[in-house]
This record gives sequence, structure tokens and C-alpha cells, in this order.
Amino acid sequence: MNDTAGRPVDVAARQEAIVGLARVNGRVTVDDLAAYFGVTPQTIRKDLNDLAGRRLLTRVHGGAVSPSGTANVEYEKRRLIASGEKAAIGRAAAAMIPDDASLFINIGTTTEAVSEALVHHGALMIITNNINVANRMRLYPQFEVVIAGGVVRGSDGGIVGEAAGDFIRQFKVDYAVIGVSAIDRDGSLLDFDFREVKVAQAIIENARHVILVSDCSKFDRGAPVRIAHLSQMDTFVTDRCPEPLRRVCRDHEVRLHEVCPD
Repeated sequence: MNDTAGRPVDVAARQEAIVGLARVNGRVTVDDLAAYFGVTPQTIRKDLNDLAGRRLLTRVHGGAVSPSGTANVEYEKRRLIASGEKAAIGRAAAAMIPDDASLFINIGTTTEAVSEALVHHGALMIITNNINVANRMRLYPQFEVVIAGGVVRGSDGGIVGEAAGDFIRQFKVDYAVIGVSAIDRDGSLLDFDFREVKVAQAIIENARHVILVSDCSKFDRGAPVRIAHLSQMDTFVTDRCPEPLRRVCRDHEVRLHEVCPD
């Protein structure tokens, strides 16, 4: 049974269409789907919950994403995604950090790009839950490198879990460099692993100035676990910022720095 616009109103047909839209677009929202099918937001929320229960979609704030959009890309492959943008973001963020500063650097390929750009700095105290960052920075005698204890995630060398969060809370540093897996258009900062999120939250809480680094590919992804909100950041360094996130930056006095990759 269809409406006059040719859109399915039968529950099964509507849900099949929703899955198809999510596969094409990567993400669907409750409001857009309600308008498209001419039903209430509550009806769409029930559809999305049903589909998520059958593992056909993954629920996120305000909508859902196709499971292919939430699959965390293998770490070495992620290094190659937007590599020029990440390098430019890394240089810009590193330029904001003065010599003789203390800083946190968390897990991620973009935060690793920042660490690469920091190697010509003077004395720094670097506290990290990223084995890759620690292994790079330890080679430079001007840096004091402190690594968190906890569970080592084999896929990317990240140290996660309650022990790592407790370790981080021992410090109060000048800067934090934070990467995320996804950024929602409402400003929510998202990740895949709740154990990593707990450590990232501890990092944010214990830094005087938080620098979020992310290339624009993160705006087209979804992830299920909320870390924080863009409004909690002091600086956002990216290659291209969509207008909804520009508004968040303006409304909350977050310094936005957009870079041009080489």
C-alpha cells in the first residue's frame, strides 16, 4: 500500500525503504524520515528501534546509520584516508602548542599526525594512551614521555579501560589533543569503544585547553558512544567545517581553525 507520492506506508515496506535510504546516504534522521513518509517521529523511532534490534541499522542520536557506516575501518587503512588533510591539521595543531608545555595526546591517526609535527619542538611533557605516539616521541631526548597503563587494544595500540582513565586523572596539563571517530551535526563527539571514551573524557576534564583535531570524513560517519560535545572544546582544527558545526563554534566561543592541505 502506497501514499499518493508513491512512498510505502505499509510497515514492512516502509522499513525496507528506510534501510535502503540508509545504505545510500550512510545516515538517516528521524525528522527527515517522518516528513518523507508522512508519519509521526514516534512511528519512525519505533521503525528505527525495530531495525536496530534486527541489526539492519545502528541507532545514533537523532536517527540511524547503516552498519557499513559504523564499522571501524582497519587502523592501517585509516592512516591513508585523508592523509594530506591530517598532515595539515597536525601541523596547525602543533603550532598552537608552545615549548615547555605539558599535554595529553589520545588515540587516533589524526592525533598521531599532530605528534609527528611536534618533533621539532623544545621540551614537552607528553602523556598518552597511544603506544604509537609514545614509541615515536621517546626517540627525542627533549621530550618526557609518560604512557598510561591499562588494556592494550591490539587493533591500534590504544590503551583503554578504567585503569588508563584513573592514571590520566593524576595529571592536570596545559593542553589536550583529542581525536574522535565521528562528529554528529549537532556537535556530539562520538566513538566506537566505551572503554576508550572513558579515557578521552578523563583527558578532556584534566586539560586547561582542549584541541579537537578531525578531518571532514568524520562528519559522514556514525559511532554509537558519546564522548563529549563540541562546545566543550577550546579549539577545533579541521580541513572543512559544515555550517551546523560552525554555528556551534560561534555560539560557544570555540576557536575554529580550518586548514588547506598541500
